[in-house]
Amino acid sequence: MHLGVVIGTIWATRKYEAVKNYKLQLVQPITAEKKSLGDPIIAVDTAGAGPGEMIYYITASEAVIPMDVDMAPVDASIVGIVDSIHAE
Repeated sequence: MHLGVVIGTIWATRKYEAVKNYKLQLVQPITAEKKSLGDPIIAVDTAGAGPGEMIYYITASEAVIPMDVDMAPVDASIVGIVDSIHAE
């Protein structure tokens, strides 16, 4: 799993059938110290996240698992919203 911040929503007039019921969010990957890490990605939102929220997401072929479809062309899925991070 990876940490990120939702920095925007992707609007599409046409979507692949398997993802038409999901929001597509623009996510900036971050470190545990909340510093940007690489370029933004697009992720299917399965958790109901919104702009500005810290989230965690999964990538690769496992990204389709949280969706209610068997197969979809998805490389990243938001699977949770982070309330806080506590590290020592």
